[in-house]
Amino acid sequence: MGKSCELIKLIKNTDIYITGSNAYMLSSELSTLLAGRYIEIQMMPLSFAEYLDFNACERNRDLTARFNEYTRWGGFPGLTEIREHVQSISPYLNGIYNTIIMRDVIQRNSVRDPALLENVVRFLCGNIGNAVFTKRISDYLTSAGRKTTSDTIDNYLKMLKNVFILYRARRYDLKVKLHLKTREKFYLVDTGIRNELLGFRNSDYGFTLENIVYFELLRRGFKVSIGKLGALEVDFVATRSDKIVYYQVTASMLDNSVRKRELEQLRGIPDNYEKVVLSMDRTPVTDFDGIRNVNLIDFLLSDENITSAKI
Repeated sequence: MGKSCELIKLIKNTDIYITGSNAYMLSSELSTLLAGRYIEIQMMPLSFAEYLDFNACERNRDLTARFNEYTRWGGFPGLTEIREHVQSISPYLNGIYNTIIMRDVIQRNSVRDPALLENVVRFLCGNIGNAVFTKRISDYLTSAGRKTTSDTIDNYLKMLKNVFILYRARRYDLKVKLHLKTREKFYLVDTGIRNELLGFRNSDYGFTLENIVYFELLRRGFKVSIGKLGALEVDFVATRSDKIVYYQVTASMLDNSVRKRELEQLRGIPDNYEKVVLSMDRTPVTDFDGIRNVNLIDFLLSDENITSAKI
């Protein structure tokens, strides 16, 4: 009797953590057995704030240089040990990518055409921030000599989402208040993997910033959609139980045509929720007729409470 009481006491004061690299565990019978009794904590690569902390960087010095490192190499914690040895970064990122693709996707799903899957991943990496749909991907690959079908592409997309390498942002019609089923966008969990697969390209800088902001919003507990307003598009509609915020992300607002375009997207929204433009600019202008103008690095280092736990 005494031992039973001790066991019960031990269980009541014990936390059990079960880790895994994909969603298959929680989509199996385990999630049914644990229904209502567990909290899912989605782990992502380091945020920029965490990256600075891991590398013991001061937050008021050399921030632009540190941010350039972060956008290029990504936020996997293991980089902390090798960031001074640049020649080791590429093998490290390749090892992570190949482990995810080979073990969690190809082997688990018995993928019969790994080369086709690789082409799909590269296509998506090259189209971060662009609206895509399965037929567009299958048509592109077929034209490149890799004949496939929309159903096959759709299955590959589900596999990539289940291993948390690919995240989907659905489009949300801001007039009718409904999510749309077509032309969604996909974001890659780490910019370092994307740059490793495609090479670092300055022309993609704006999409890289967009990718970073998307995951920062997820870390802060938001559900993130792409806003559709007629022919216009809002980069992110961030929704949480306590607030809704609209975001535009751009490398710079200094060019008049760019500023006009980015502000137009937000000005057309027919409500009074907070509207923000994030850019790499540092100017004394902090507001455009009620639309906040915020430096992107300052946003990433802001003190707003961040949570990634899901009950």
